[in-house]
Amino acid sequence: MAARYFRVPPVCVFGSGASALAGEELRRLGVTRVLIVSDTAMSKLGVVAKLAEALTAAGISSSIFDKVDAEPTDQVVEAGLALLRQTQGQALVAVGGGSPIDAAKAMAVVAGNGGRIADYQGLGKISKPCLPLVAIPTTAGTGSEVTIFTIITDTARDVKMLIGSPFVMPAVALIDPDLTLSMPPKVTAATGLDALTHAIESYVSAKAQPLSEIQSLRAIELIGKNLRTAYTQGQNLEARTQMMLGSLMAGLAFSNASVALVHGMSRPVGAYFHVAHGVANAALLAPVTEFSLSGNPKRYADVARALGVETRGLDDLAAARAGLAALKSLIKDVGIPSLKGLGIEKKRLDQVVAQMAKDALASGSPANNPLVPSEEEIVKLYYEAYE
Repeated sequence: MAARYFRVPPVCVFGSGASALAGEELRRLGVTRVLIVSDTAMSKLGVVAKLAEALTAAGISSSIFDKVDAEPTDQVVEAGLALLRQTQGQALVAVGGGSPIDAAKAMAVVAGNGGRIADYQGLGKISKPCLPLVAIPTTAGTGSEVTIFTIITDTARDVKMLIGSPFVMPAVALIDPDLTLSMPPKVTAATGLDALTHAIESYVSAKAQPLSEIQSLRAIELIGKNLRTAYTQGQNLEARTQMMLGSLMAGLAFSNASVALVHGMSRPVGAYFHVAHGVANAALLAPVTEFSLSGNPKRYADVARALGVETRGLDDLAAARAGLAALKSLIKDVGIPSLKGLGIEKKRLDQVVAQMAKDALASGSPANNPLVPSEEEIVKLYYEAYE
């Protein structure tokens, strides 16, 4: 077996109350001034103010940038950087879903390396350490708090840029299930299926490795068992905790094994139609899985078993198809619509779908898929996901 890296944040704390350790961890890093990066939803819920108060009590001054959009852009990154420089921040603290964490990662990249975030599109283009980042997720979905990636929209080109480097990894990840209790059902569904997509794609990816496979399968199991409960019983802390753990493990898995066709196709959906990343993944997951089964039936049979499907007496392909049926049932139960149901206009899709297919292949993720599609097959999959 060839040697493979498995990267994790230097400090990763999981459990109720983990977010209260932010001040202690920043002091350990020798930091006294920070920029808190978040969004208006977290500000309205009082999460940002509570964090700022806790940091003040720990002897750390903070400024607040809560203007991150649902899909962070290069313009948002520049606005955050301006405030970071103005306040002479020594580190960043991101609190929120994947968008604030991704935006803060991008700010940390430019703060440590100069230039513009577009200069670093792609993999391995960051040459120096970034500004320290403490990531505090409030959703159980993106896993961004433990990954080497960030996704930022280039507004000039209308392209979602994937930026990946070990330097992008947060210095500290504080994963606190208590912060997910306020998630509404729709966000719970979208982020939960985003995490499930990470788990499945990292397991079937051509870049999967033994350490990532363990994380992938356990994440599939945890999410499969707990997503419906978290969706229907938002205050169920046990379900929220298991979902948060599943999201964490899925994040660790795909950060080290990469993703595949679903992610390659979802980025153009976000760029052209401004659909949230997790929702796009969820809408594409079933049709892409159905297309991919024959590429590695054994792996998809393992996915089925992790989802709790009884597969005794079935060959791998039959077991994989049973897993697909369970996946479709889960997606339906948590109310994820088709691309059409998301409000995408067929006329506009017809205009851009060919370029979307080219963009999906250019991202590189489809090359990791068990069955690598052609542009024509990706176009067909977009239409299947639309209906």
